Amino acid sequence: MSAPRGQFSSKLGFVMAAAGSAVGLGNIWGFPTETASNGGAAFVMMYFILAFLLAYPALMAELTIGRYARANVVTALSSLSEKTGLRRLGAGVGYYGVMVASLILSFYAIVAGWMFAYLVEPMALLLGANDFAQWLTADSLSRNLITCALFAGLTIWIIGAGVENGIEKWSTRLMPTLIGLLLLLIVYVLLQPGAKEGLEVYLLPDMRAALEPKLIINAMGQAFFSLSLGVGTMLVYGSYLSKEESLPKLGAMVTVIDASIAFTAGLLIIPAMYVAQHHGTQIFTEGGDLIAGPGLIFQVLPALFETMGGAGTFVALAFFVLMSIAALTSSISMLEVPVSLAVEKTGAPRRKATFVIGCIIFGVSTLIIFNFATLFDFVVDLTTKYSQPLLGVMLCIFAGWIMSRNKLLKELKQGHPEIESTLFWKIWPPYVRILCPLFILAAFVQSLV
Repeated sequence: MSAPRGQFSSKLGFVMAAAGSAVGLGNIWGFPTETASNGGAAFVMMYFILAFLLAYPALMAELTIGRYARANVVTALSSLSEKTGLRRLGAGVGYYGVMVASLILSFYAIVAGWMFAYLVEPMALLLGANDFAQWLTADSLSRNLITCALFAGLTIWIIGAGVENGIEKWSTRLMPTLIGLLLLLIVYVLLQPGAKEGLEVYLLPDMRAALEPKLIINAMGQAFFSLSLGVGTMLVYGSYLSKEESLPKLGAMVTVIDASIAFTAGLLIIPAMYVAQHHGTQIFTEGGDLIAGPGLIFQVLPALFETMGGAGTFVALAFFVLMSIAALTSSISMLEVPVSLAVEKTGAPRRKATFVIGCIIFGVSTLIIFNFATLFDFVVDLTTKYSQPLLGVMLCIFAGWIMSRNKLLKELKQGHPEIESTLFWKIWPPYVRILCPLFILAAFVQSLV
């Protein structure tokens, strides 16, 4: 007998949890540097357009399947058809999605552990523990293992508490904190010398670049991946939604919040990079591109904080609290994917299942840490570059081709009785069947090229 399922107690709880899943580390550092490298405001414009033309329809596919099936990703996808072959295909896609979500969390926990280390470092300096502060920012096996274990333990603790008392409770606390810290840091950075130049790069459009194929593909990929689509996180969150909620409206709210926070992060990161340049820090690679990813977070910005004197310690503390929150709200959604499967398939108590699965994923993280040069980039590419797009295509196919039109309509009418007469219903079903998979495949092929 399967364990009883949880449910979000409010619309706000779901929106904060789903937005938290979408707003992760890649959103904070990835979107701003993609924008600066792809025509500034032209990229922002295309990103917002494609967020609704591509990411929103795919998000709706996951939410609709999840709430219809009221189950984990494996059971949900295998329940959409009575045909044996399609049921097996659904189970196979579901299990692969669970594996990909788990692998993403295994390397994500390592990077999030680094965030924890850089979060503690300013406090260590304030207390005069200089040797400990140096250990926190030096790349070592002991530092990586301990901080990864701490982050994994925190994620396990939240997921073990359940949907309402774990995911919803902490998402509704962490997301407002993240937004508040982001806005405070923006105000501070924009008052620094050099910020104006960064703001111009970010906001003034180069409209000649707006229709370049590379810019469109990059904006499409950013819109899709920023919403945590493809590995079943939104499907599982959708399965915890009340039947009284309107799925199109909730999906639109999550898309708007995610895109808005990504844009707002750019108002912090790009000006901060140019402030760092004003203080003598190199912010461009040898190829002329802005430094992105870990190099931005762990080299450029810490160098900026050091130039700020006493205030730099507190700015660094606030920034890495922001980054740690972004990491945590995403990690809890990824751990929920395998945990929901284990709890519903075996009937095991949630806390026990969460602990066992969390420890297994930490074991994979440990393996990556000990073989970092060989495994880290391989796992990142396998999951985010190759697996997520193909899984996204499959989820669109399941919603558009395998789940019957009548089932789709019946599910969407729950919480939105007049859906059949709306523009959404006239456009979305054929869109998710044909155009959405083609767009995702185009982004996938371009990424390979």
